[in-house]
Amino acid sequence: MRARAPNPNAVAYLLESALSSHSPLVARAVHALILRSHDPPLSPFFCNHLVNTYSKLDLLNSAQLVLSLTNPRTVVTWTSLISGCVRNRHFASALHHFSNMRRDSVPPNDFTFPCAFKASASLHMPLTGKQLHALAFKGGQIFDVFVGCSAFDMYSKTGLRLDARNMFDEMPHRNLATWNAYISNAVQDGRCVDAVAAFKKFLCLDGDPNAITFCAFLNACADMASLELGRQLHGFIVRGRYKEDVSVANGLIDFYGKCGDIESSEMVFDRIDRRNVVSWCSMLAALVQNHEEERACMVFLQARKEVEPTDFMISSVLSACAELGGLELGRSVHALAVKACVEENVFVGSALVDMYGKCGSIEDADQVFSEMPERNLVTWNAMIGGYAHLGNVDMALSLFEKMTLGSCGIAPSYVTLVSVLSACSRAGAVERGLQIFESMRVRYGIDPGAEHYACVVDLLGRSGLVDRAYEFIKRMPILPTIPVWGALLGACRMHGKTKLGKIAAEKLFELDPDDSGNHVVFSNMLASAGRWEEATIVRKEMRDIGIKKNVGYSWVAVKNRVHVFQAKDSSHEQNSEIQAMLAKLREEMKKAGYTPDTNLSLFDLEDEEKASEVWYHSEKIALAFGLIALPREVPIRITKNLRICGDCHSAIKIRCCEQRGCKEHTRGLGADVPFYKYGHSAQVLIQGVYSGGFDKGIMECRVIYGNHHKNLFDGYQCSPCGAEPYQGQLKVSVDNENLWTMQFGLCPNVLLCITDWGILDHFTMLVQVDNLIFRGSEL
Repeated sequence: MRARAPNPNAVAYLLESALSSHSPLVARAVHALILRSHDPPLSPFFCNHLVNTYSKLDLLNSAQLVLSLTNPRTVVTWTSLISGCVRNRHFASALHHFSNMRRDSVPPNDFTFPCAFKASASLHMPLTGKQLHALAFKGGQIFDVFVGCSAFDMYSKTGLRLDARNMFDEMPHRNLATWNAYISNAVQDGRCVDAVAAFKKFLCLDGDPNAITFCAFLNACADMASLELGRQLHGFIVRGRYKEDVSVANGLIDFYGKCGDIESSEMVFDRIDRRNVVSWCSMLAALVQNHEEERACMVFLQARKEVEPTDFMISSVLSACAELGGLELGRSVHALAVKACVEENVFVGSALVDMYGKCGSIEDADQVFSEMPERNLVTWNAMIGGYAHLGNVDMALSLFEKMTLGSCGIAPSYVTLVSVLSACSRAGAVERGLQIFESMRVRYGIDPGAEHYACVVDLLGRSGLVDRAYEFIKRMPILPTIPVWGALLGACRMHGKTKLGKIAAEKLFELDPDDSGNHVVFSNMLASAGRWEEATIVRKEMRDIGIKKNVGYSWVAVKNRVHVFQAKDSSHEQNSEIQAMLAKLREEMKKAGYTPDTNLSLFDLEDEEKASEVWYHSEKIALAFGLIALPREVPIRITKNLRICGDCHSAIKIRCCEQRGCKEHTRGLGADVPFYKYGHSAQVLIQGVYSGGFDKGIMECRVIYGNHHKNLFDGYQCSPCGAEPYQGQLKVSVDNENLWTMQFGLCPNVLLCITDWGILDHFTMLVQVDNLIFRGSEL
């Protein structure tokens, strides 16, 4: 006995409820109820509703099965299936079903064509779009305002500007959606002036804009960096009835943030009565874009009390953590992403890779990268950038080749090549970096930009080829930018090239006279060269024109509290313990071979005073506090607002070697010996740039075991293991650019030592043991 037939309208309501709740189970239960209460074939009313529900729930097999059992199949049935395919981004299937509908002799209507136009636009198939246009013109539907708007949108998104313009001009009627499509597509196409003109024309025709219109106009203002024009629109919004619209307010927050007016963003945000998740995301993004990372983290904590975190919100706060170097906070956000089930989102994953890479935790970055189910270009760039940040050129280039040549087949972007060149620069890989730079245009179709030129100047400058870097700048086809001259000035500071440094500084003062950093680097370079009077003049000029040097800070996080230190800081509550630890460290480091680099003292003092001056830098104070406050097994993470000085780098490196147990191997060897020891067979690369003045063959590179030390060339055997101190063939070469290279494998029981300090007058040195790199004054 068949069940009593339910009211068709009630069935339709139940299917709409299944759709709104996104419940396939409810949809199938209603379908079962229909089958129990009605004899086949089902009426077109039920079939149309079932096809519509199944297709929009992305159950295309079920939708097609119902459609195949429907007789007759009407345009409503076919349009329901096509609409569901487009909604779930099955654009090829949508066009396939459109063709089947035509074969079934069912003519499309004014609801079918917009779906088909959207599918062809999304697949970037302008030829198919033109065929649809011809079909709509033949059937007369093209004059419908919705069909015409869809055709215009299709032409805009497929890049056929002239056809889009003709379509817009020939439309007999234009509604709000048409104007919104025109303005939005003009903004996306980079024609912001055209978008603004269209908005004004729309208002002159007594058009009534909505939130979409305002947000599109604000995007045009942001792209043009036209703060004044956006403020005029804000005034128009306030005078009208739109100021209560939360979508418009969100657009204003985004606009002001992109224009750098963070105060106005906060004003709009504070006046929203009912903030939604987009409001919080917009405010968070505005703060991150304007380098207000700490405040962004605070806003994120407030947002968690009101809304559930989204993928966009989490990726934004991860960017803030990356800029702050906030590894622990970043890990907490990572845990929150896992809890919210968004860690596999490609944008969240990319932000995690970027955060871990910039915070120096490259192992975590690599783990997140390898576990991502989907990777885009941003993900690859973040991972390559992480290795570049550490100067690991081999891994960066290996990843780059895997991205471009492997199964991924992703074309590198402008940013990718900046990261790769930066990795070569940090590692001193001159030839590899120059090869990549010279192949950019031919191999990848990317014209070198200012950032790429700056990387090459940095690459040459770090490696000691300062004169060659200057010649490279003079041959640049574009005007040298601030980063280019800044890289040259930094190289001159590193290698004592004061004459070239003065040229670079003068160019920087012309381009950016208000930047204190350029003045400080130039002054420090002169001070390091002993030209105290000139250094004093530069500092006086800074004071006269009101330029203040940024104060250097170092901070350490201990038990959810951040402890901040300045140079010579004695204000901390544990100052007496810190000073005692500093004295202890100084004594231990002297025994281990540390000698203060008094060239980094920026004042004309006696040598003893200079040594004291550099010892009380904020980095060393932070290190002393970390040793006091943190357990021995916990890493000490010191964060700075400025670059670490060379003396602090050397001192902390020696302290790290002591922590690894290397200290006993240096007894009786003198205080000037740099050493490298690992508990495994290590691959060693020693590289330098020869500048003349001695026989290239006399450099001594020694290996040490206990109190024995022999020249590496003497074939000394390591006791007790009896192994050769180096494994494999010892390769030594000097190329035509005077780049001197020695490569070998190191026995695990051997301590590598460079003992002939006379060579440092003639070489810019780089030593790499596995992935750890030392260069220049670090040796």
